[in-house]
Amino acid sequence: MKLCVFQGTFNPIHSIHMAMAGFVKKVYNFDTILFIPAYKPPHKEFDDDLANHRLQMVKIAIEGNTSFSISNIEFQNERYSYTYLTIEELYKRYKIEGKIAFIIGMDAFREVTEWYEADKLKTLVDFIVFPRGQEIDKDRLALLRYKGYNFTIAKMDAVDLSSSMVRERIVKGQSVAGLIPLKVMEYIRENGLYKQE
Repeated sequence: MKLCVFQGTFNPIHSIHMAMAGFVKKVYNFDTILFIPAYKPPHKEFDDDLANHRLQMVKIAIEGNTSFSISNIEFQNERYSYTYLTIEELYKRYKIEGKIAFIIGMDAFREVTEWYEADKLKTLVDFIVFPRGQEIDKDRLALLRYKGYNFTIAKMDAVDLSSSMVRERIVKGQSVAGLIPLKVMEYIRENGLYKQE
């Protein structure tokens, strides 16, 4: 199986997440893009109820799309959602062709050396890096390449949209039409999510 992982908090999942996954599936021809919502992300405030809502929103967003799948692997234990441990477990569960690919934003990739067991993680995955409206730091990328991080830069037009921007619009009562899948918006309304930050 040619596997690409898209791990994140997805709080909430939005249209650029979907566009990134679709771009990678089409351009790199993976068998599936595996969405992995983080259960207990390190360095972020944790809310068990919201974690389960985040999982449900990803399920709703990708429903019916045969290019995408979802794993609740990080919900199956109580530990922090460290990428290295998740990737290690995926190699045990699936018959992987080559290396697992890993979708990541440029902001996060610049700091990847600070991640848990980063030196081990870099041997397990090939990164697909998405810029987000900012200039590419070529010196930083060159340093990461020198340190053994294998990556490609996705050639998708950069759009500066984040989950925090979506949440802020919802809190203010502003429209998020086109920014998140319609069924996800309906789920957010039905469950009263993001009314207060």
